[in-house]
Amino acid sequence: MKIVILDGYTLNPGDLSWSELSALGDVEAFEHSTVDQIIPRCHQADIVLTNKAVITEAILQQCSKLKYIGVTATGTNVVDMKAASARNIVVTNVPAYGPDAVAQMVFALILQHSQQVTLHDSAVKQGQWTQSRDFCFTLSPLMSLKGKTIGIVGFGDIGQQVANLALAFNMKVIITSGREKTGLADNISWQPLNSLLAQADIISLHCPLNEATDKMINADSLSLLKKGALLVNTARGGLIDEEALAKALSQQQLFAAVDVLSTEPPEKDNPLLSADNIIITPHIAWATIEARQNLLNIAVNNVKQFLNGSPINTVN
Repeated sequence: MKIVILDGYTLNPGDLSWSELSALGDVEAFEHSTVDQIIPRCHQADIVLTNKAVITEAILQQCSKLKYIGVTATGTNVVDMKAASARNIVVTNVPAYGPDAVAQMVFALILQHSQQVTLHDSAVKQGQWTQSRDFCFTLSPLMSLKGKTIGIVGFGDIGQQVANLALAFNMKVIITSGREKTGLADNISWQPLNSLLAQADIISLHCPLNEATDKMINADSLSLLKKGALLVNTARGGLIDEEALAKALSQQQLFAAVDVLSTEPPEKDNPLLSADNIIITPHIAWATIEARQNLLNIAVNNVKQFLNGSPINTVN
């Protein structure tokens, strides 16, 4: 059984082991694969694992032995599902491997905004504290989270984890989702999106990217936000109209903290890279070693169950 890993570097840059997968077949692991390399590497493969390497119908036409595609992520837009299904190729994904990691990153971004940690760390190392006449100094207003309202857009595993952390900070929690949620805890309430945007001090996005949510945060929705509100996005960059956000950040006294952009790596002219009042991290919310190990464990078990004739986490 020939198993090919097309782009294993982000999942395993060397601190994890492929040994459990190697026990299931002849594994050939590549850190990265260009478009031109995919067919030569996969044309004799029975099983292919991919993260961001795109598997198109044209590729599948040249890979007649392929029986299984394992996406080492939750999103599966990198695979032509219709073409895979037509060839009876099983496609699986890895759901819910690290909601705690993403929720932790959400609060890392929130706390960076509210406490301005890097700003003050840099100032101290530049000598401003040694030159201060007082025992302390602040370069920016600091904010307590207690009593603030966080609006969570999307209430799946990650959204629920974010809510739990927010409650630990004694924040008020309001949520929205595709359908109204009932039976929520007493300290969590559901609101329509526009109402949530208007009420929240902090908005955190946790919904999938699809036709309904594409650029859901745009000039109109941004105009609803409170003065000084913070928008956090650790979901998908396409949820935000980046031109509109860049403009709003310079005009509306808004703030943003994002771990995702519409194109990754971003183009040099992405408007958010030069925008005011924004924190940007390079899509690392998912990438704690514990979450990556869990992702790998689930991906390997997906392959194992497929080989046993009882595939799980199938998406086609």
